[in-house]
Amino acid sequence: MSWMRRKPIDTAASSGQSSGLARTLSWPHLLALGVGAIVGTGILTLIGVGADRAGPAVLVSFAIAGAICACAALAYAELSTMLPAAGSAYSFSFALLGETIAWIVGWSLVLEYSLVVATVAVGWSGYASPLLVSLGFPPLLTTGPDAGGLVNVPAIVIIAIVAALLVFGTRESARLNSVLVVVKIATLCLFVAIALPAFDAANLDPFMPHGFAKAADPDGVERGVMAAAAIIFFAFYGFDAISTAAEEARDPDRDLAIGIVGALAACAVIYMLVAAAAIGAMPVAAFANSPEPLALILRELGQGDIARIVAVAAVISLPTVLLGFLYGQSRIFLVMARDGFLPQGLARISQRGTPARVTIATAAVVAVIAGIMPIDQIAALANAGTLIAFTAVGSCLLVARRTMPTAKRPFRAPAGPLVAIGAIAGCTYLFFSLPTNTLLFCGIWTALGVLVYLLYGRRRSILHRE
Repeated sequence: MSWMRRKPIDTAASSGQSSGLARTLSWPHLLALGVGAIVGTGILTLIGVGADRAGPAVLVSFAIAGAICACAALAYAELSTMLPAAGSAYSFSFALLGETIAWIVGWSLVLEYSLVVATVAVGWSGYASPLLVSLGFPPLLTTGPDAGGLVNVPAIVIIAIVAALLVFGTRESARLNSVLVVVKIATLCLFVAIALPAFDAANLDPFMPHGFAKAADPDGVERGVMAAAAIIFFAFYGFDAISTAAEEARDPDRDLAIGIVGALAACAVIYMLVAAAAIGAMPVAAFANSPEPLALILRELGQGDIARIVAVAAVISLPTVLLGFLYGQSRIFLVMARDGFLPQGLARISQRGTPARVTIATAAVVAVIAGIMPIDQIAALANAGTLIAFTAVGSCLLVARRTMPTAKRPFRAPAGPLVAIGAIAGCTYLFFSLPTNTLLFCGIWTALGVLVYLLYGRRRSILHRE
């Protein structure tokens, strides 16, 4: 049947070898790309949203989300070294699960990457806006309509700057990203050094005020440890962007696995330290609704100068997340265009070895989203797309282990079937722990994607033409 058509593994892998993209990235670049993409809005801004949903038990939410992402990361590491193509979960699905599933995964990745970039841009604006307003910038132009403003101009501008950098060149972007990642990690270490000595166990009581499972409170907000984990999950993904660099890695067999697993492991340690320091230093109600919770905690501790340093460092370093995800989305779009699912003109590579057209088009769309939508709604919907993709990757690992047991695997995930099942089960549970409205919007988005596939994608696919 046509909807089960699969792209041969050797074809999928060889297409990346002749893509025209320059192989300029080594494992330190990929590790920095992963850390830069992971550490960002999730810990710098969404920790407040998570604390509102779960109370001090947001620490458990971080642990659960991290464990599920660890399973997904191991699956990504094995599959990306088996199939080093820029399409990430989309390419894995096309080769192992069939064309229709691949389209749905690609459609979900469009949702994920677009909304992640928008979320981070809004989070960056939350730190940058107080600094800009103090310099005379109009407050109405620093927030979207939901917060009483007109349009979030800082969010739009930062997306444009990062897109221009990516169009300029991948190697140059990676070098700047590495520098900014060092700044970001140093800032979080500074926060921990100041806040952890102020740890007060009384701030952990009551530890789990909203229970474990998702449940609606009288104010209509769905809370609980798992409701928070479904939002906090946003803080951990980003390692999947590394797999989109497969066609630009100097040694994909080695570099991709180091980048994916190493980035997630480093970030898990950082996150637990920062979350523990924040929760212990102040009651969660004091920073739950702040767009800059870490800076707020420092100010309340009498560390106003350090708070300004954290705010400035966030302004400087948060764009690394934008760079990682905008980079990843442009590469996924590139592969989908190469496969015929998008206009093939978007697959053209510029003289500098970058997909300039698709990068600019992507930036234009996400800039509009960032300019008008609130951060919590964007993050929840982005998580829905990611959870679908991660579930598909877990399924791909199971299929690959069963149907290709002797295939070359430069990296082999330990306890592969258990890792795959962990990713599938964990992501499915988190998916249904998302806000009900988010599930509704995701359903509408998926239905729209299926319609586009039936009317356009199925007939445009390269496999259909062959």
